[in-house]
Amino acid sequence: MREGGRSEAQVSYVAQAPRAQSGLTEDTFDQWVLPDGTPWTAFYRQENGYLLRFPDLADFFVSADGQRVEERAVPGVAPSTVQHLFLNQVLPLALSRQGKLVLHGSAVEVDGQCVAFIGESGRGKSTLAASFATRGRRFLTDDGLELVWAASGLSVVPSHPSIRLWQDSQEALVSASTKAAPAVEFTTKTRFLAGPEIAFCETARPLARIYYLGAGDADSAEIVPAKAADALLALIRNSFVLDIGEQEVLVRHFEELVKIANLPIHYHLDFPRRYDELPLVQAAIVRHAAAGAHA
Repeated sequence: MREGGRSEAQVSYVAQAPRAQSGLTEDTFDQWVLPDGTPWTAFYRQENGYLLRFPDLADFFVSADGQRVEERAVPGVAPSTVQHLFLNQVLPLALSRQGKLVLHGSAVEVDGQCVAFIGESGRGKSTLAASFATRGRRFLTDDGLELVWAASGLSVVPSHPSIRLWQDSQEALVSASTKAAPAVEFTTKTRFLAGPEIAFCETARPLARIYYLGAGDADSAEIVPAKAADALLALIRNSFVLDIGEQEVLVRHFEELVKIANLPIHYHLDFPRRYDELPLVQAAIVRHAAAGAHA
């Protein structure tokens, strides 16, 4: 089931026999809803942990400490679909129960350091990561950006070695020989596996920059410093937190984000959303990341 990756190794994963989803007596304490209003994930507190239900797809039980995940698919749902749910939805939430700081974001290696991209869905996080990785600069994560404190400051921990792309990004960036995971049932995105065509970094790297992606209104790559307050709001909005009702956990999480927001590493990045511009965008990011702490 698992394909490796440093973040993934921190969680014990057990697959149970498929079974139809039964009714639950507990009330949900949180729910994720798709943009069209369709329920996506229901969150339940249970004895010794949490149940995450993806309707008609799978249930995942996450232990209270986030160390163990048990999966039970709905009969007939493809293993690739369940794997996709675990890697991209459940795993970051389980890590949050371990006290890990995990954000919605991608990250790539630039000259021995790491730069991260954070932004709303559709703003190009995965496309940017893939554009670097297909040109030999290794990526650390497509999403599920785990940050840890090291002696030199913040570092990024690699996640599972795959990148998810929509068809237009596939056609622009990925060669036909690139290995892909089997298709899943709820998205037309394809998950491409790291290998000769997509370079992956297997070890943690110090974090040099966090770039918050704009809407694509710029005529060329524009990088400007982000205020600490703006960075904090973006970090809050893009955090994986399983139990939003635990006050003590939220206070610790907020304090950690404040500490990070006050580092001199935060920048707004906007660029035209055209594939022919990506080499220029990459070059601008590489120059900026190499320029020092207050560029």
